[in-house]
Amino acid sequence: MGRRAATPISRPLDEPAGKPLGEPRTKRKVTLLLSALVALVTAGATMSGPAVAADDIGVAACGDGSYQAEAVRNGNTWTAPGYSGTDMLSAMRAAVNSLTPGRTSKQRVVVRGSGSVPGNQSLDLPSYTVLDVCGTINSSGTVGANHAPIRTQNTTDVEVQNVSITGAPYFGIFVRNGTNITLGQINMQLSGGLGVRIDNHSNRNVRTRNVRIDNVFVSGSGSHAVETYGVDGITIGTVTARNVGESGLLLNDTINATITRVDAENAGTGTGYAAFRMANRNGRIGSSYPVNIRVGEVIARGGGRGVFCVSESGGAQIDRVTISNTGNNAILIENCYGVNIATQGGTITGGGGVRIAARTEFANTSDVTLQNLTLTNNSLTENPCGVRITYRNLTLNNSSRSTCS
Repeated sequence: MGRRAATPISRPLDEPAGKPLGEPRTKRKVTLLLSALVALVTAGATMSGPAVAADDIGVAACGDGSYQAEAVRNGNTWTAPGYSGTDMLSAMRAAVNSLTPGRTSKQRVVVRGSGSVPGNQSLDLPSYTVLDVCGTINSSGTVGANHAPIRTQNTTDVEVQNVSITGAPYFGIFVRNGTNITLGQINMQLSGGLGVRIDNHSNRNVRTRNVRIDNVFVSGSGSHAVETYGVDGITIGTVTARNVGESGLLLNDTINATITRVDAENAGTGTGYAAFRMANRNGRIGSSYPVNIRVGEVIARGGGRGVFCVSESGGAQIDRVTISNTGNNAILIENCYGVNIATQGGTITGGGGVRIAARTEFANTSDVTLQNLTLTNNSLTENPCGVRITYRNLTLNNSSRSTCS
């Protein structure tokens, strides 16, 4: 079953997230000169003008483009509207608080520099706020429940374009009961805690809606890299998880999800968690399971499980899987319904076996298709027999099979 974030535990850092290649030096100089000229001409309009539209905010590099406020570090001094001092969180709060009150369109804050945020405090983003952090936020000291370096609750139209986070936060980024939420390029090299948590737990009768995550890299978290609970409508580019304590991507009670890729290495080692896990009626719409969870690719190397569907979840299609040397099941489908794995192919090599199973407290597993898979040094087991379980185009190399059809 999905759970809330574990108390942060120490995990070793893994490979650093690769930064996108920068612009050539000459081009960068030209860009900076042009930006400076534009800033001189339009400074007044930029700093005090109307909020920029969402489509105008998209930028090629962190900090480029127009903004309404900024927090800048020079030496040990942070400067923001109405603030000058040594505290990063105070500077960021001052920049956010300087935006137009009661706004109904997005305004943007750029943070230039790195610093620390206490683990028991948060930068809270109100509605219609865009945050672009060109630096690293280190979560330091004792954590507080439900705190995060970046947090937004009961809001709409909030965007985090870029940020790097280190330390062991309770959550790295925390979204609760939001709509129209966008996370861009997120890099977390942690030593505990949970990476990104998105849920609806301030009012479970209203789902968090319309979420987009472009690319998230998380290493060293004690819990999950990315977890959702109570979300309707989420599009994810790539979740990259390295040496995280639990799942790479965990979807709980989430519907209408499209994920391009989950790439996990050593996710949930020694546990029953998985590179990609669905739990708590994930994918269930009303009382049925139409296909509404679509995943392009799951890559799992080492760790706990590769793909795990449990507790009345389903309505899922995974196009491709590449799973190797998991310590627990490569794939476990347990009390799930309407699951189609490897529609476009996949390989499972070594590690734990592939298993179709069920517990007695839920209805039996049904309407599951495993196809286009090559199993090497593995096993395929169905126990107990499920309902309408289909196996198609399977190649078993030095692998056993014990199924009901």
